[in-house]
Amino acid sequence: MSPAKSNEKNTSASVSHPVTMEDHKNLNRTHIVKKTTAVSDALGFPDGDQFEQDLTEILQSDAEASGEIVVIALCDSDHFDHINKDFGCAEGDRVLIETGRHIRASVPGDARVYRIGGDEFGIIFRGNLEREDIFLILNEMKNSLRVSTPDGERQSITVGMATAFQDASRTPELIRKADSAVFRGKAAGGNRVAMAREEKMVPKTSHYTQDQLQRLARAAKQEGIGEAILLREALDMLLKKYDV
Repeated sequence: MSPAKSNEKNTSASVSHPVTMEDHKNLNRTHIVKKTTAVSDALGFPDGDQFEQDLTEILQSDAEASGEIVVIALCDSDHFDHINKDFGCAEGDRVLIETGRHIRASVPGDARVYRIGGDEFGIIFRGNLEREDIFLILNEMKNSLRVSTPDGERQSITVGMATAFQDASRTPELIRKADSAVFRGKAAGGNRVAMAREEKMVPKTSHYTQDQLQRLARAAKQEGIGEAILLREALDMLLKKYDV
């Protein structure tokens, strides 16, 4: 084979196909996995799936009957997106790692701390601490955070807390209540601890098919809960999907 043909073959073999949308998605997935692993490996916290599993086991245990206080807290970094954008992912990882370590050091040793995903951490408190005491612990944790971005700005967090058996008795509803508290805290300016509160239902014209309503009724009966709770859980999943 002549050198010309050899070079032509090598050049042809090195040419990749045009980058498709699926390629971009795969690259993004790989990046997310690597980023998640980097922070999670450094912290060693259980993940969001374990958070939900542990919480479900607690809610189904004798915790309520024995008078234990069970509180969950979701901790979300304020204005985190700009850190990766302005300073790079390595700085974003550093902020998350330092924040996670601060959270772990700020709560009692028997509290469980989790890396939910992204810039969110979860905490499960279970024992004899009153809800007000847990609020004070979380508030001090927020106030004492000393993590800075490269431009010298202090990073802050917003925390939403919800109390089991008082705010909700099912895992999805309790998490939703804490997540709603985070949303309210951020809407009020962030850098605060917000507690779940009684929700007032706002009437809103909706259109559902008869089949959907019948299936909803069967699901509610099967789970032993109200149809409104299932609808709120479904709407919350939709809002999370579209990141709003």
